[in-house]
Amino acid sequence: MNEPPATTGNDEVARPDEDVWGRHHAFMEANLWRNYATNLTHGVFGMTGFRLIYAPTIIPAYLYLLTGSAAAVGLGTALLQLGGTVSPILSGAQVESRKRILPYAVTVGSLMRVMVLALAIAAWTLEGTALLAVTLAAFLLLGFFSGAQRVAFQMLMAKLIPIDRRGRLQGIRNMAGGLIAAGLAWVAGHYFIAQEWLGNGYATTFLLAFLLTSVGLVVLRLGIREPGAPRLRPVLPLRDRMGQFGELLQHRDFRAFLFAHGLAAVARVGLPFWTLFIGDRLGLDGALIGSLSLAFLAADTMSNLVWGSLGDRIGFRAVYLGSLLCSLAGLALLVLGDGWLVYASFVALGFGFSGWMMAAVTLVLEFGAHEDIPMRLALTTTVEGGVSSVGPILVGLSIAALGYAPLIVAAFAALIGSLALMLWRVREPRGSA
Repeated sequence: MNEPPATTGNDEVARPDEDVWGRHHAFMEANLWRNYATNLTHGVFGMTGFRLIYAPTIIPAYLYLLTGSAAAVGLGTALLQLGGTVSPILSGAQVESRKRILPYAVTVGSLMRVMVLALAIAAWTLEGTALLAVTLAAFLLLGFFSGAQRVAFQMLMAKLIPIDRRGRLQGIRNMAGGLIAAGLAWVAGHYFIAQEWLGNGYATTFLLAFLLTSVGLVVLRLGIREPGAPRLRPVLPLRDRMGQFGELLQHRDFRAFLFAHGLAAVARVGLPFWTLFIGDRLGLDGALIGSLSLAFLAADTMSNLVWGSLGDRIGFRAVYLGSLLCSLAGLALLVLGDGWLVYASFVALGFGFSGWMMAAVTLVLEFGAHEDIPMRLALTTTVEGGVSSVGPILVGLSIAALGYAPLIVAAFAALIGSLALMLWRVREPRGSA
């Protein structure tokens, strides 16, 4: 750990010696319960609000209502992901040379929430082509700020919460937020949307999401006690820093994980379309949207404590593997099942999605040096976002031309490929040298 000092943008010197790390861990422990409680409260409100937006039910149904086209649903989903493809690298470059991250995290988090408010205002005040154009633009910007926020917030967690307690924190946070979100999604489908509350049920849902997520951000800003970074990278031009990505990919397990994560992201592309797939069979209405949302979000929520506890005890590679198996089971039930098995499929997909999201952002923190965490997060998010931005457009066009069969085959193949890579090419980093 005796490395040359790294100069920060403020001409400060990060001294990565044992004394610096000792002070960092002492600060972390001294402020642990305050930061733990603040992260938990922020996460509950944030998860509740954003899961109303990102659940694979409400947004696809909204876009389908506006356009009547599966291709348009694919375009909207793609824009939501495209925005988050470039921003993680830009955010990683910003974060890795900052002694403190909280101000930057609050800024990008605020801009993300403004985009949700824009969705609500547009739904109330616009119609036709103007409404669709503003909605798609808001999706693009929401994705951009979401990608930046993901890097900043995960790096902030890495500074505040010890590695063997992050899983339980995320599990409790996701469970509490998801339980509320599941109930609100059911209410949104059966009442806000079906009864057109305040003149537009979708707009009412978006406004509620904005208010809940904003409360969480205020709590985070006021409650966090952030230590200075124990180790920083020198400030470099973005082009030079991107030129060093090859060094990160020399880590064998991280490189294999990126490929596995990219394949899993291919399967995740199908999530917004499974609601339409079921809707074609059962009829797409507010009650169905609410019931499927409840099944997905409730399962997503209840599984978080299991995934978090498992990750803390034996590592997040096991969580990632379990999430892939759950996703495979959910997809099989979706395609082959009928009646109550349709809802069981969304339960299994919810289990898989929650484990996948938790493991993706937590496992990557452990592959290599502390000061490279922002760029590892950025690379992971960019790979995921790149697949998720191109995929929905291709899927939407494919469904319009050929139906759902190509998507089903591709999703099965991608999940099996990702599972094979994780089993045979990625070691648990917590037990590796």
